[in-house]
Amino acid sequence: MPQALSSVAAESDPQNTFTDDQWLAVGEVVGAQGLRGELRINPASDFPERFTKPGTRWLKARGRAPKEMSLTSGRQLPGKNLFIVRFKGINNRDAAEALVGQTLMVGVDQRPALAEGEFHLLDLVGLDACLDNESNVIGRVSDLISGGNDLLEITAADGRKLLIPFVKEIVPDVHLKEGWLLLTPPPGLLEL
Repeated sequence: MPQALSSVAAESDPQNTFTDDQWLAVGEVVGAQGLRGELRINPASDFPERFTKPGTRWLKARGRAPKEMSLTSGRQLPGKNLFIVRFKGINNRDAAEALVGQTLMVGVDQRPALAEGEFHLLDLVGLDACLDNESNVIGRVSDLISGGNDLLEITAADGRKLLIPFVKEIVPDVHLKEGWLLLTPPPGLLEL
């Protein structure tokens, strides 16, 4: 029997537009910081090293191919879920502002290794959503919505889109290898 959900590693698409399976969206450039070319990144990843460890990253503007960039430094803003990063060659506010709205990407081969019972949120898309066992399917996970809390978008058999909070109390078990997850919604949640 597969292990129940013990912890989650989030790496999701902040703009819900990512379709190329060779890349992972790990954040979005939301603003310039100061006058020296630093950028504010809203993370879509539970791995802070994506924003703090120097190395190659890619920035992707809508409708364009990802552009290789070299992350030189990064830090988290105290008490906030924002990172301040610096890329090689981005040395002033104008250059930084030109990157606002772009998606920060890494190669899919750069997914961190996970411990037993952990998984990447992107792996949930396509799983059947079941109420008590894998034969009682009510829909399929069709998208992930990142915000204060992660939400699973489930497309029900009748075509309705259900937004389900991705918390252990409502989604206690994920069976990746078998292709389904268990839902234990409170009364009324599925009727909304």
